[in-house]
Amino acid sequence: MYRIQPLKGESAKKEKKTGLKKVKSIHFLGIPYYFILLVLIIIPLFLIFFYAITTQEEGLFYRITLEHFKVFFTEKSYLKTMWDSIFLAIITTLICLIIGYPTAYIISKQRPKMQTFLILLVTVPMWINLLILTLAWKQIFEMINPKILGTNFAIITGMVNIYLPFMVIPIYTVLTKISPRLYEAATDLGANNFKTFLKVTLPLSLGGVLSGVTMVLLPAATTIVIPSKLGQGRYLIGSLIEDRFFFAGNWSQGAAIAIILAIIIMALIFLTKRLDKTHEVDYDEN
Repeated sequence: MYRIQPLKGESAKKEKKTGLKKVKSIHFLGIPYYFILLVLIIIPLFLIFFYAITTQEEGLFYRITLEHFKVFFTEKSYLKTMWDSIFLAIITTLICLIIGYPTAYIISKQRPKMQTFLILLVTVPMWINLLILTLAWKQIFEMINPKILGTNFAIITGMVNIYLPFMVIPIYTVLTKISPRLYEAATDLGANNFKTFLKVTLPLSLGGVLSGVTMVLLPAATTIVIPSKLGQGRYLIGSLIEDRFFFAGNWSQGAAIAIILAIIIMALIFLTKRLDKTHEVDYDEN
């Protein structure tokens, strides 16, 4: 029997230097990523936070203040807009889940070629420009009944159509990775199809459900195009932030609203993540 002896002397030093060079080269290759991260994420977030907690005085001088946050919580129209946005986003997410889970489950039970075809059909809305899809729904509602435009129904319908693929795909991905042996074991233990679904499929697919919820909730809460076209210019929180920045010129107020919205969304995501009690899934199909 042969034993591998640890490196000693110069061999160990050379191996250590080689490892350090590899680490340095990896960091060097990451420079473009770090630059993009700095320019597109860190600096904009810093500027948003800076504008939210300051107000400009004479010249280039700024004064730290929380007045912009106070205005938001004392202005009833702002609070109503935030509530409407979160409410519509949650309803949209629930409808996408109710439609998306059975769709993903049915697709996962098909033959591989049929699965590919059906997933392509589900993702068709993702290939089309958001504005074009929204205007298409606007034309449909005008043909059926123009009074539908401007209602919650019109806005939710448009958002469900556009964001449904973001719910189906992560759930489908998780379902296809669940080992068939788990279903066989459940059957051998006397579980029927419904009990197998409750005890095996649903718990193991919860990670995909939470990913889908996150991917739908975020854009649904901040969308601008859909409420402006299907809501007949109705103000939701995304439109309000856009108005504060680009039309009213009140960057500080817009930044404060953006931070409040981000905190609310992060809290909702945290609560959904807390529901995930499953950390390991058997993906081995052999």
